[in-house]
Amino acid sequence: MKLKDSQSIELDGIDKIILNNLSNNARLSVAYIAKLVGISPTAIHQRIHKLENSGLITGTRIEYDIKVLGYSTVAFIGIFLDKSTSYNAVVSELEAIPEVLEAHFTTGNYSIFAKIICKDNNHLMKVLNGSVQSIKGIVRTETIISLDQRINRQLKL
Repeated sequence: MKLKDSQSIELDGIDKIILNNLSNNARLSVAYIAKLVGISPTAIHQRIHKLENSGLITGTRIEYDIKVLGYSTVAFIGIFLDKSTSYNAVVSELEAIPEVLEAHFTTGNYSIFAKIICKDNNHLMKVLNGSVQSIKGIVRTETIISLDQRINRQLKL
């Protein structure tokens, strides 16, 4: 059963071991995790299925090094909206820009804080000037370029 937004799931020690191991490497075999925990592969598979059905596990994905693909610039854009009701329309427009990886509705100075990747600073300028800043509802933006990322992890349970 899928949980509602206001509900939470109770995890036991085995669930936490499963989740911590899969968050480090989603390609681990059920048999490996079963051996690690000391229960049958079928029981591990059933627990994983339960965690998926609860909505806690929302998918699996491969991570790759964007620099290998030629993207050397990571930036964060603080976006100021003309009014808060523009949020949904602006986010829909941001979703159409492939370089935008994340967008967060925030408190504080910015209405939206977005993470983008670009091949270089010229590419960043083209994305900002040609795509992001032309979206109706955006009043102005502030860009912060990331010089280094040292931490990239999932929550440990």
